[in-house]
Amino acid sequence: MHINSDINVLGSLPDWNLIKVFLSEDMDSIKEKGGIHTYTAIKTDKSVKRFEKAIKATLISCRKSELEIIIRQAIKINGTSADTLLLLFWNASANNELLFYLNEKVFFPAFYSGRVSIKNDEVVACIKDLKLTEKDLQKWSEITVKTTASKYLTLLKKFGLMVGSANKSIVHPHLSDAMFVLFTYWISAISEKPNLVNSSWLIYSFSERQVFLDRLLQKKFSKYFNVVYTGDKLSIEPIIPYELIYEYITKS
Repeated sequence: MHINSDINVLGSLPDWNLIKVFLSEDMDSIKEKGGIHTYTAIKTDKSVKRFEKAIKATLISCRKSELEIIIRQAIKINGTSADTLLLLFWNASANNELLFYLNEKVFFPAFYSGRVSIKNDEVVACIKDLKLTEKDLQKWSEITVKTTASKYLTLLKKFGLMVGSANKSIVHPHLSDAMFVLFTYWISAISEKPNLVNSSWLIYSFSERQVFLDRLLQKKFSKYFNVVYTGDKLSIEPIIPYELIYEYITKS
């Protein structure tokens, strides 16, 4: 597993408008256009550069070029809207292995069991368990583990998946039809195996598997993708090209 500090950095990001800035800018171009204060109230170049690295590596870039097109279109057209934040959550989870691990071991078990909140100690315990087998984590101090746990919950709040300050509560989003289509395109591209029935990404639909499958088979979505489902096998074939789907659904 590749471990980095992006959870800490993004959990500390005070100005999420920088995400849109870094779609087309970098620190060199920012300096040429008047410096960082033209774009943000963050005081130092060093801080902005740390945020730039994490934003580009975890939020904007993508393992699949077709999905990166969707991410960039969403940010460019709608900024950091609630729907865009869900796209960024999916993308960050694909790009950051520690985030994906904590989602799988902490957030989604709490989410699907109907729990109201997640305690910081739960995340700390999860990271400590992982630390036993991951060399990159074994050099982390106690304070680093606790800080990362706290920033993880803060990051979930920034994605719109938790609310509150000291005691954060879990949010249960319902995907609109447009976002459901985008998620379906997402899982089709990001899953490594053609059979999606047991894909680890199904939980990211924020619905039980059978609920997701029932919705997937609704006739109104047939213009967006072809579905073959046999009970133990699921395949989805997008109909509209990835570079067109975001604009298509936002205008429908």
